[in-house]
Amino acid sequence: MKLPASYYNLISYIGVSIAGISLSTIIFMMILTSFMEESNAYIGIFIFMILTMLLFLGLVLIPIGMWRKTKIAKRDNVELVKSRLILNLNNKRHLNASLIFLFGTFIFVLFTGVGSYELYHYSESVEFCGTVCHEAMKPEYTAYQNSSHAKVTCAQCHIGSGAEWFVKAKISGMYQVYSVLANKVPRPIETPIANLRPARETCEQCHWPQKFYSPSLKSEKYYLTDEKNTEWEIQLRMKTSPQHSSMGLSDGIHWHINPDVQIDYVATDTKRELIPWVRYINKATGDTVIYKDENDLEEAALDSLDTRMMDCMDCHNRPAHNYLTPATFVNNAIASGIVSTELPGIKGLAMGIFTEEFHNTDSALKTIETSVWNYYMENYPEIIPEKEGLIKQATQSLQKGFHDNMFPEMNANWDAYPDHIGHLEFNGCFRCHNDQHQSPEGKVISKDCNLCHDIMLQGNQDSTYVAKFNESLEFKHPVDIDGAWKEMNCSECHRYLY
Repeated sequence: MKLPASYYNLISYIGVSIAGISLSTIIFMMILTSFMEESNAYIGIFIFMILTMLLFLGLVLIPIGMWRKTKIAKRDNVELVKSRLILNLNNKRHLNASLIFLFGTFIFVLFTGVGSYELYHYSESVEFCGTVCHEAMKPEYTAYQNSSHAKVTCAQCHIGSGAEWFVKAKISGMYQVYSVLANKVPRPIETPIANLRPARETCEQCHWPQKFYSPSLKSEKYYLTDEKNTEWEIQLRMKTSPQHSSMGLSDGIHWHINPDVQIDYVATDTKRELIPWVRYINKATGDTVIYKDENDLEEAALDSLDTRMMDCMDCHNRPAHNYLTPATFVNNAIASGIVSTELPGIKGLAMGIFTEEFHNTDSALKTIETSVWNYYMENYPEIIPEKEGLIKQATQSLQKGFHDNMFPEMNANWDAYPDHIGHLEFNGCFRCHNDQHQSPEGKVISKDCNLCHDIMLQGNQDSTYVAKFNESLEFKHPVDIDGAWKEMNCSECHRYLY
């Protein structure tokens, strides 16, 4: 097949080779991946990023080589073609070159279109977000897989619909890629995300306010750090909404996002745990009430801070990346029977282990195993022959709890990412509902527990208290601390110890 004389040069040969090999590899890899049961993040990057770029590079080198050879021929007064502007399809060389150009252009446009489409979807996939930057995103990806939103893609929450936020996400993503390559990723990754899209444009595509349900019953099991791992059960009626769903958001926890109500606040820290100023606006009447805590920041200090309008994310701030505290995942393991209460002091032992500081995952897993076996060999050697299997099972469960919730390499764990739902391990509700935020008129944001829930049942196997119909119990602390729980926040103990 005869081609223009300018085609026959080393650069064009290299371009044809690169383009041909890239195209063949793309076709082969796409066929190969169609037979794979599970996709792989790095194969996707290789096909739709690296190989596509190489194909483009190879095709660009062909005309560059031809242009360079023509330029050299002109310099040396060597005539390659009579005129570059004449296209004569009766000339076999011109015809061959035109057919090759048209066919090559068609193939390039086809693969560019398919590749761009696949690259777009691939860059929006959970696999891409969670596994490409493996070390940096491992904590978030692991927590996400164990969350109630594990079937919701990252893009649905972090980007949502519409071209505007897609473009913003891709621009910010470029810096994130740079941060990973230059090893500038913060450890842990900082939250909350400053430019996160408002919850009403993402969360409320599924959880819209008009469809919140009536109060629900929540049952929790806790285990004390005594030798018997004493169980303590509590059942709560959560007042998420009024008694009947037909009453909308006129009462209950979700009143905070009532369309007729606006709650604004100012936080003095990046984690939004310290809130000295709150403003309530009734949109229907225009009534406005401002609450300040006992610190009472000066106006100049308040003006220097950002005022944020409260939305879903101010309480549900870890909806898909929740790192459980050691007390929580150990309680869950005991409640499920994976960790047996027949092992004396296992709850207290576990909590003691997890108060230690670990610098890498491998050493932590080894320390957990060593600590558990040493504890029972030193304190209860007589039970080891009979309960060896239970000890081994408990050890593996504690290791899994650590592996799923604590990531020393990224300094990521429950303490780095406060969860604002509730008030046990973190201040959560008590950031505002602490009896310390008061208006000039004397109104106070109450700390009354019954605003959010009623206790229907509490106690252990020996002594269980049950509320009468349509009434609630006063909270009883599992351990007698002489009423100190009334004066202090739960998180002062439960964030780290129990």
